[in-house]
Amino acid sequence: MEVKKVLADLQRRFPNEPEYIQAVSQVLPTIEEEYNKHPEFDKANLIERLCIPDRIIQFRVSWMDDNGNIQTNMGYRVQHNNAIGPYKGGIRFHSSVNLGILKFLAFEQTFKNSLTTLPMGGGKGGSDFSPRGKSNAEVMRFCQAFMLELTKHIGPDEDVPAGDIGVGGREVGFMFGMYKKLTHEFTGTFTGKGREFGGSLIRPEATGYGNVYFLMEMLKTKGTDLKGKSVLISGSGNVAQYTAEKVLQLGGKVLTMSDSNGYIYDADGIDRAKLDYIMELKNVYRGRIKEYVDKYPTAKYVEGAKPWNEKADIALPSATQNEINGDAAKALIANGVIAVSEGANMPSTPEAIKVFQDAKILYAPGKAANAGGVSVSGLEMSQNSERLSWTAEEVDNRLHMIMEDIHANCVKYGKEENGYINYVKGANVAGFMKVAKAMMAQGIV
Repeated sequence: MEVKKVLADLQRRFPNEPEYIQAVSQVLPTIEEEYNKHPEFDKANLIERLCIPDRIIQFRVSWMDDNGNIQTNMGYRVQHNNAIGPYKGGIRFHSSVNLGILKFLAFEQTFKNSLTTLPMGGGKGGSDFSPRGKSNAEVMRFCQAFMLELTKHIGPDEDVPAGDIGVGGREVGFMFGMYKKLTHEFTGTFTGKGREFGGSLIRPEATGYGNVYFLMEMLKTKGTDLKGKSVLISGSGNVAQYTAEKVLQLGGKVLTMSDSNGYIYDADGIDRAKLDYIMELKNVYRGRIKEYVDKYPTAKYVEGAKPWNEKADIALPSATQNEINGDAAKALIANGVIAVSEGANMPSTPEAIKVFQDAKILYAPGKAANAGGVSVSGLEMSQNSERLSWTAEEVDNRLHMIMEDIHANCVKYGKEENGYINYVKGANVAGFMKVAKAMMAQGIV
């Protein structure tokens, strides 16, 4: 494989999809050495077949708002690769959603799902519809209209969607209800469902908890843990909330949380009571993070900025893609950060990743560190198939074991001669090899 040639060809064919090209360009150089040990891969043109999705579904979604006006959005599902199991990946509702972003997410999801050791392929979907500012009735009508088309392309053994940015328990419930009505079936087609109708305990917490479990494994390699360490967290949604919860449980001090408008910094630490307030603010009232300083005036709110210039020991980006650029990464290093573990998907730019790796700090890419969410989605699929519900302790233990296994695989493929663990290379090679071997075994399909 000649990485430059492959990337140039993909860029020529998909010139308006920068996030997708970025994701591919971050993976291919790290797997090149291992790939070239297998000439049979090149003969089967495996790399191009792995980069380009199996199938892309695009459709118009028309729905009625509360004023009786008809609104139109785009709907998408990218079914990237099902070599090791049904397509699996979230649905994102956000005004920024476009095909390039969903292709990057589906590509990343394929490797992430491979790392979990569970039989799941990679996919992603969504719409440029934003639930923000919409009534429950409007969200329901949109979800039902979205499912009129998507239902034709998903199923428990074909494609199993879940939530993502803008898609929580409410949206999954509305979509599952419409799927059930249209198909006359009650199956485990969605994950992230409510507990009352097949959802798994620990699923809402899983991405955040899993990221902290992975962080703990990284810290163990340096003979330390979270106790007494200060932590910067971006975001204030599901992932950020439960990341903060687990950091607190393990003795860390949370200093920041954020949303798309700015961030809060609390020098006294965001303790359990303060986190409960944030959860109520965001989950019940759907408020903005700046309201935190009205409740806790000793904290500060910084408009239009991200928290990466604050001093801390650990950074856990948990918001969205490309939120840490090269300058932010340099600021983190200058302020003494020893570890960065990604709760979001691709939150660090290539320049930022180079800064982290040149500084030889602990750095975990999202496809490894945030795989806890899809891991518990896989466990939810298992429970649905068995018509069983496992205890919270059982699910949490399985999640912990999966994150330990992912870390061990990253170390296996990523440990360099000088002892530094390149988690990016380790995660990419470990995820790639499983999918590649499955594809080779199944022929040219």
